[in-house]
Amino acid sequence: MKIATWNVNSVRARLPVVLDWLDQAAPDVLLLQETKTVCAQFPTLPFAERGYQLATFGEPALNGVAIVAKHPIEDRRDGLPGDTEDREARYIEATVGDVRVASVYVPNGTTIGSDRFAYKLAFFDRLRDHAQDLLEQDATLVIGGDYNVAPTPEDVYDAAALEGTICYHPDERAKYRTLLNLGLYDGFRTTQPRTHAYSWWHYQGRSFELDHGMRIDHLLLSPYAVDRLDTCAIDDQVRAVKQPSDHVPVWCTLID
Repeated sequence: MKIATWNVNSVRARLPVVLDWLDQAAPDVLLLQETKTVCAQFPTLPFAERGYQLATFGEPALNGVAIVAKHPIEDRRDGLPGDTEDREARYIEATVGDVRVASVYVPNGTTIGSDRFAYKLAFFDRLRDHAQDLLEQDATLVIGGDYNVAPTPEDVYDAAALEGTICYHPDERAKYRTLLNLGLYDGFRTTQPRTHAYSWWHYQGRSFELDHGMRIDHLLLSPYAVDRLDTCAIDDQVRAVKQPSDHVPVWCTLID
């Protein structure tokens, strides 16, 4: 099974790019973030024409997550538990085949010390607690998404310059490590432990041309999933197409 994650930065604005990649890469499951549309306005038809089913959780112009799959999407959950007041569309989870998958869009945090930064850290706590519940079910689990955290110096273009900034702050990295400490595995680092690679580049400052990027999109796998892990890769060439997202797909394959 091939499972991919991708922050598309508006599924309607990037639809030609998404469909071109889908035609070429042919994932069994595609986890989308930042779809920026309500469910009723999600462009379902072109996905259905390609044999994909959809589960979407969205809101107008912001956030939004989805699961796109070649097989039935069952037992879905919309929203991350732990805060009944949180209405942001940042988490969706379901079973596809014999794998429990989730698409997560962790808040950016905006500014260190702000309310949004506190929300980001609290969101990580809720994600950790829910992941722990899922792991206790001994499921084959893949939580993919835009985590808005580069975990190690190998995941940023200039660790010294970026230290303490959004997406590379020690508090964020510590929260990300709590997920690994539960027993989840970073799919990319499991297969490519020493590779410098990025999944996001800013639109400004010729960031992609200069390769000033960060690896903030991750596929986290449960022990049962990592036992089946064959490979994990980042399709960075997608950032060079016309009108791209600022993120690129990250994908892994699980042996059946």
